[in-house]
Amino acid sequence: MNLEYKGEQDNALSLVYKNKQPESQVLLTEPGQYKCLYQKDNHNRLYYGDNLPILASLYRNPSIRGQVRLVYIDPPYATGNVFQSRNQEDAYTDLLAGARYVEFMRQRLILLRELLAEDGSIYIHLDANMVFHIKIIMDEIFGARQFRGFITRKKCNPKNYTRKTYGSISDYILFYTKSDNYVWHRPYDDWTSEDIEKEYQYIEEGTGRRYKKVPVHAPGVRNGATGQPWRGKMPPPGKHWQYTPDKLDDMDARGEIYWSPTGNPRRKVYLDGSQGKPVQDIWLDFKDAHNQNIQITGYPTEKNPDLLARIIQASSNPEDIVLDCFASSGTTLLAANQLNRRWIGVDDSQHALETILKRLAIGSEAMGDFVTRNGQNKKRVTSEPQPRTLWEIL
Repeated sequence: MNLEYKGEQDNALSLVYKNKQPESQVLLTEPGQYKCLYQKDNHNRLYYGDNLPILASLYRNPSIRGQVRLVYIDPPYATGNVFQSRNQEDAYTDLLAGARYVEFMRQRLILLRELLAEDGSIYIHLDANMVFHIKIIMDEIFGARQFRGFITRKKCNPKNYTRKTYGSISDYILFYTKSDNYVWHRPYDDWTSEDIEKEYQYIEEGTGRRYKKVPVHAPGVRNGATGQPWRGKMPPPGKHWQYTPDKLDDMDARGEIYWSPTGNPRRKVYLDGSQGKPVQDIWLDFKDAHNQNIQITGYPTEKNPDLLARIIQASSNPEDIVLDCFASSGTTLLAANQLNRRWIGVDDSQHALETILKRLAIGSEAMGDFVTRNGQNKKRVTSEPQPRTLWEIL
């Protein structure tokens, strides 16, 4: 694989490698053989088969094409491993690498772009092996300006490595949108007492309200009202007022401007007007399910359901369609269902589909209390009978 500079006009880079198909050819991918294992009210659907021909089929379906609000995928990471369940059964293989892996992902990402609504978003969960290759591919497919974030997630507890490197405790989520106008509900964390003391250091006399002081100017020169004097003061060099002088007057009249002893204005931002602490792009609280004291399925790459809940709530609305074409243990589908979203799931692993269908039927199992020495289930969170295989479920 090589990087290619595409020219002055778009200032873009692309990956060049053998057997890279033209996008037009990818869009002609023929639907193949697959089974719909679950469908409810023509909305929630679970498919068994290779996700490429299934995505090609959905691309030809006018009720799906351009209607998906959110895609989250946790694809293979090009690790070269075969992953096993807690019962030592092969769950899925992750043997593609290099250019073959990149093209495998690229073809699916092209079809996923076509399935997304114009105000839709896509999140791709990867580790350090291929995240930078796929970042360039996503810039090609969606456009570099649609890149919204590179989320770093703490995936596990610290490790004591014997090899000469740093402990690997993180993976990454690429966040892109299809357009500049996309569904977005900013997530917030609750303020802790310690955070409040640090962030909102001041208490207003008379009201007792906590507040912090922030500038009333912003970078950039403006020639309109926000670049003119206010109360005899010009904004600092190279900056402008954040608000027009009349709005600044109104804020000052309400007691929302703090004047320093040297006569510099700053705005008061009150704690009681805050929705919480805005979430940043380092996520420490969503370690893998098997590292948490929560209900799990035992699938080897199962993700934390709270991680999916955050993404779904941030980038979709109730009744929207959420799609995961690497569904594995079904965490995306269950989170979408609980949050009143419609969903489409795809996987080609029989073990994954058995896991999802069992989970839809009877839930997950308690962490640390799911296996006896002879490998039989010790305790379930429900007393309903346990289906044993995909074919018994069907």
